[in-house]
Amino acid sequence: MNNYTFEKIIEVKNLSKYFGQIIALEGIYFEVYKGEVFGFLGPNGAGKTTTINILCTLLSPSFGVVIVNGFNVITSPNNVRRSIGIIFQELTLDERLTAYENLNFHGMIYHLPKKIRRERIKEVLDMVGLYTRKDYIVRTFSGGMKRRLEIARGLMHRPSVLFLDEPTIGLDPQTRQHIWEYILNLSQREKITIFLTTHYMDEAEICQRVGIIDHGKIVDLDTPSALKNKYNVVSLNEVFLQVTGVDIREEGADEKTRLGQFLRARNKLR
Repeated sequence: MNNYTFEKIIEVKNLSKYFGQIIALEGIYFEVYKGEVFGFLGPNGAGKTTTINILCTLLSPSFGVVIVNGFNVITSPNNVRRSIGIIFQELTLDERLTAYENLNFHGMIYHLPKKIRRERIKEVLDMVGLYTRKDYIVRTFSGGMKRRLEIARGLMHRPSVLFLDEPTIGLDPQTRQHIWEYILNLSQREKITIFLTTHYMDEAEICQRVGIIDHGKIVDLDTPSALKNKYNVVSLNEVFLQVTGVDIREEGADEKTRLGQFLRARNKLR
């Protein structure tokens, strides 16, 4: 699966984000390469969502430089948005529409010509095994089918980077495995970079590199095997607990503040 190059597609330099007196991110640096499956891990409130929202232009950084696909998130946000696909934790499909109608509407938002939309809809629905269900109302779909449709929608405009924010949360183990087979296959076929957050450490093991964030700082970043060797453990779960501690994290008022800002920013894009 090591099909990525060392050409940077995401560059984060000295990124900081403040919400009033709250420090959400404090001077973080990292890079992601073209074609890489990159895992971004951290406890609740560690700064994962804030980082992703900045990368996706849903929030503005307080300091630092963030480049996605060669574009600065501050000076060229529209170019960044055209370069990325986003699969949120929450389902954002219109369940009153058919699968085809959901994808067609997405293609219209990205100004894809009608002929190209039609061809691309068939292509992405074939990829996720849903073409025979294209005319079915989405509310009749299972949770796994809805997630596959969201992945298809995220690929409609041929993004260079696909952001997956806990893409298999709430799904049973069998469906999770199938979703991952689709994701990894799509990464190969579409030659795209996958930027993933997850709380399932077995999913993180699939990533080519993993970055761990805690208290707004990157606390380690390497391949899963290198991290396990470094901490002399046999699983990423043990690495994660050693690096971030075993105390249960609750999403406090600062996390709710960030979530509110995120939701308002996301609604502006719709």
